[in-house]
Amino acid sequence: MSASTISSDLRPSPVAASVDFERDGVQHGHLKLPYSRDDSAWGALMLPIAVVKRGKGPTVLLTGANHGDEYEGPVALFDLARTLVADAVSGRVIILPAMNYPAFRAGTRTSPIDKGNLNRLFPGRPDGTVTQKIADYIQRHLLPLADYVLDIHSGGRTLEFLPFAAAHRLPDAAQEARCVRAMMAFNAPYSMMLRELDAVGTYDTAAEEMGKVFVTTELGGGGTARAETVAIAKRGVRNLLIHAGVLEGEPERSPSSFLDMPDGDCYIGSLGGGLVELAVDLGARLRRGDLVARVHDVERTAGAVAEYRAARDGVLAGRHFPGLVQTGDTLAVIGVPTAAPT
Repeated sequence: MSASTISSDLRPSPVAASVDFERDGVQHGHLKLPYSRDDSAWGALMLPIAVVKRGKGPTVLLTGANHGDEYEGPVALFDLARTLVADAVSGRVIILPAMNYPAFRAGTRTSPIDKGNLNRLFPGRPDGTVTQKIADYIQRHLLPLADYVLDIHSGGRTLEFLPFAAAHRLPDAAQEARCVRAMMAFNAPYSMMLRELDAVGTYDTAAEEMGKVFVTTELGGGGTARAETVAIAKRGVRNLLIHAGVLEGEPERSPSSFLDMPDGDCYIGSLGGGLVELAVDLGARLRRGDLVARVHDVERTAGAVAEYRAARDGVLAGRHFPGLVQTGDTLAVIGVPTAAPT
């Protein structure tokens, strides 16, 4: 057991919720986290939260802005919080549109307060940094309430993706199957079995280790949201709530292509810095050996050009955004088309 886990088990969270998670009806409130700073000695961060509940039934936890420069989740979830009525619900919907609220307000991936990447700090610490305190509250007070968890991501300012919903390979085959069914119910244009570069400390891992049905997404990128990707998020949220049994009605269906990431060859990383020249666009079919990108040395006009080629057949599912990379950056992500699970 890690030190952060021990701390989280023994100390109360400093976060206080102004909503009652057990009360029927629609509630709009905040998670209040005391935060003393130069411009407010007895100040607090106020994270908007909504709870919509009616009777018994599953609980769905919906989250956005785990990274603050990803906007499809906040747009879809602030809209849902304002429009969802209790009479439409069987069970409970908890809506946290901007998990890393300081990062969301700053338009940055990580918190401007402590540079915390919320999606690498679970289970968090109640006596830690601001971001660790947020992670701890979600870990110990929100995740235990949930049966289904949907965390809406996009690429932020430095990545761009085909719009996909994703699940992960899990040690528990039955849990993995439930996650896959929920991913397919979301019905993004692509459905991906996602291989993470590093799953340690992620919200995904925290939810999955608690046995939750967990779905995540990557719905675009470039530090903005498009009408198309927001529509995918809104439709997918409704579809998942229907799948969970919280909403009645028929899900909206459209074709979804199934992609896998069977190994590390699906990632292409840059071995040097420079200017990226993509040789193919998102969605392009690739064969092993195909040129995916060039990286130009920008220190001199006669500098070298490094070429990066696909190590396997597949589809270009993600790319660095916008144009300059550093050594170690992910240049491209390849998804492998495969049959959807039955």
